[in-house]
Amino acid sequence: MVVTRFAPSPTGYLHIGGLRTALFSYLWAKKNGGKFVLRIEDTDKARNSQEAADAILEAFKWLGLEHDGSITYQSQRDAIYAKYIKQLLDEGKAYKCYMSKEELTELRETQMANNERTKYNGKYRDFTGKIPEGIEPVIRIKAPLSGEILVRDGVKGDISFQAEDILDDFVIARGDGAPTYNFVVAVDDHLMGINEVIRGDDHLSNTPKQIVVYEALGFDIPKFYHVPMIHNSAGKKLSKRDGATDVMAYKEMGYTPQALLNFLVRLGWSHGDQEIFSMEEMQNLFNPKDINKSASIYNTEKLDWLNAHYIKNTSNPELAELLTQYDLVLTSHDKKEILLDELKDRAKTLKELAELTKEILTTPSFYDEKAIKKAFKGNAIEVLNTFGAKISVADELHLPSDYHHIMEEVVKEMDIGFGKIGQPLRVALLGKMSGPGLDSVMAILGKNETMLRIANAITMDAQNNI
Repeated sequence: MVVTRFAPSPTGYLHIGGLRTALFSYLWAKKNGGKFVLRIEDTDKARNSQEAADAILEAFKWLGLEHDGSITYQSQRDAIYAKYIKQLLDEGKAYKCYMSKEELTELRETQMANNERTKYNGKYRDFTGKIPEGIEPVIRIKAPLSGEILVRDGVKGDISFQAEDILDDFVIARGDGAPTYNFVVAVDDHLMGINEVIRGDDHLSNTPKQIVVYEALGFDIPKFYHVPMIHNSAGKKLSKRDGATDVMAYKEMGYTPQALLNFLVRLGWSHGDQEIFSMEEMQNLFNPKDINKSASIYNTEKLDWLNAHYIKNTSNPELAELLTQYDLVLTSHDKKEILLDELKDRAKTLKELAELTKEILTTPSFYDEKAIKKAFKGNAIEVLNTFGAKISVADELHLPSDYHHIMEEVVKEMDIGFGKIGQPLRVALLGKMSGPGLDSVMAILGKNETMLRIANAITMDAQNNI
């Protein structure tokens, strides 16, 4: 059974790079009928934040990525880590190192001056002398001093590291007893049954150290997939300006979970030329061996296109519910179907859809000056008066076609083109020249509000006061 995990550190927000690896891990587990587990790596007590941890869980809930079993918090597992540290000490596979910070600093400065790789020199590896006083020792593992460390990677292929080039006897527990990152990751992956690890290739340098821990404790080594990073259009590391921001910020900006997940799955993975994937399709088709070996390029235009697609194909009742986050209540609006049908093809984000909706439902408080000059000339006021009078005596006005019919009557009676009524009417109703179909706008507003807005425009001096 495939068991994967996502293991964020709650020192900041969950960004899209982390979310992508979480999604890949989730899909691979679900495809194989396995488990996807969530582990919060909160051993860095100085930098950890409960707020950040809660934000990660909130993001998962919003996106619908459900983990299996309970959440594991590393901060609650000190006794477990101490047990395995003691085991390594008892077996002679780890040792106490009494080198002071000053001595270690001096060693590194000397190595740098000699153009040597900075590393611990193994002074206490087989120490039998007098133990220095006043120093809380760290615990170092006995890493191999030579030979090959082979990382079998499902994305990059086999990667060979030479021990003498990358390793020293690295610390697995600090002087205060706190275990270090590479040690607890290896222990937890084993105890949680993690057998396939999908993570960013910025972790590749950690993998040989974790393999040393696996082997020292007699644990099976999981299969690794190191995913290349996400870059901006210039090929540089993604920044906040490019989109490397809090996942929940995407919700605030008006992106749907479906669009964001669809977008992320295509960053580094593909299935032919297919662009649109349901969650079911993602689970059925995804395979980490198909992840690209090169970095992915973040494309905002592609995300907007996907989001527009999902908005367009979302039911109106669901859209109305989603729009409540922007203080927009449409659930009781008797014309919400007409309203959303008219607008959802025009919006790239839910936020934009909310703004377009508010523009229609809110009586104009000002009028675009350029629009006025273009629309309110000639007999524009007479046209509006004629149209308003016909509306006032109309018995049944409900559908867009009802309002369109009256517009046709005015055009025919006054022998004018549709632009002569459409332009001033649009400015009167919306305060600008752009917007959705006028017949739909009037059907949404209703007879009384339509008449009110026309009257407001007529009452004012079209040239000077609007």
